[in-house]
Amino acid sequence: MYDLTSFQRDLLYVIEGLEDPHGLALKDELEGYYETEIHHGRLYPNLDTLVNKGLVEKSQMDRRTNLYKLTARGQRELEARQEWEQQYLRDTLSAA
Repeated sequence: MYDLTSFQRDLLYVIEGLEDPHGLALKDELEGYYETEIHHGRLYPNLDTLVNKGLVEKSQMDRRTNLYKLTARGQRELEARQEWEQQYLRDTLSAA
């Protein structure tokens, strides 16, 4: 996970959190979060990177729509990241 960009990590979170994680749903969700347009030229190459790294699997919903799902490795990596983040949040919260 250390070699992912923040955008790629955000994609993992959104893929895990959406009920129907297809390209346009991911794009819409990220545009809401970033408050800016996410171009196809940014979204799909990053999804392909996650697929190539074995963190996400891609399947077809229909001839035009791909679905994305975290692999078991992707889920483990996301959980490890959350645990890492939580240790710093706990330290910050307990110091306050």
